[in-house]
Amino acid sequence: FDISGLLPYNMMTTLSQTKELFRRADAVCFDVDSTVIKEEGIDELAKFCGVGDAVTEMTRKAMGGSMTFKTALTERLSIIRCSREQVNKLITDHPPQLTPGIRELVDRLHQRNIKVFLISGGFRCIVEHVATQLNIPLHHIYANRLKFYFNGEYAGFDESQPTAESGGKGKVISMLKEQYGFKTVKCIEASSAFIGFGGNVVRQQVKERSSWYVTSFGELLKELEKI
Repeated sequence: FDISGLLPYNMMTTLSQTKELFRRADAVCFDVDSTVIKEEGIDELAKFCGVGDAVTEMTRKAMGGSMTFKTALTERLSIIRCSREQVNKLITDHPPQLTPGIRELVDRLHQRNIKVFLISGGFRCIVEHVATQLNIPLHHIYANRLKFYFNGEYAGFDESQPTAESGGKGKVISMLKEQYGFKTVKCIEASSAFIGFGGNVVRQQVKERSSWYVTSFGELLKELEKI
């Protein structure tokens, strides 16, 4: 997801400006995979369904930009073809692992009345589990919805969700600004962001493009202490 187009380039130049904007943010949006949680949800689901290698390879291609996000998602899910039962069992048997420090950071943001949102190209059923652990309201989640037939078999995904598109995260942030009247929304993620997160996976491209690159949530907590 590329949200860099939301601010003019000169507004995202200096580290001190980015830190200042983070401290003054009305809302903070987190990516989920490899950021709020340690793993990539779709890869974990694929492994659980016995098609891990094929899907990991396709994830790598998707991140390299050789296909649109929606195409990559469609193709990966057509390999996985998970049932509702498999998804529920994955969440029960292998719940997503929270990244150290995220709970404390979200608590601190909530204490300061900063709204927290989870915006993910992953699956709502997994993200809801994460949100519940972090006391983030479920209506603050934007993610893709898996669809199942009445017998629980895989039936596709909801293609109308903005998170199913390349650049969908940017659309969600614009929508949030409009809906809530937020002036400053900061996004923290491992793929492409104003604040890049490398605590679980280091992506050189993110490191180069982020105005502020952190490898632990403690660095963000420390910044909030300056208010």
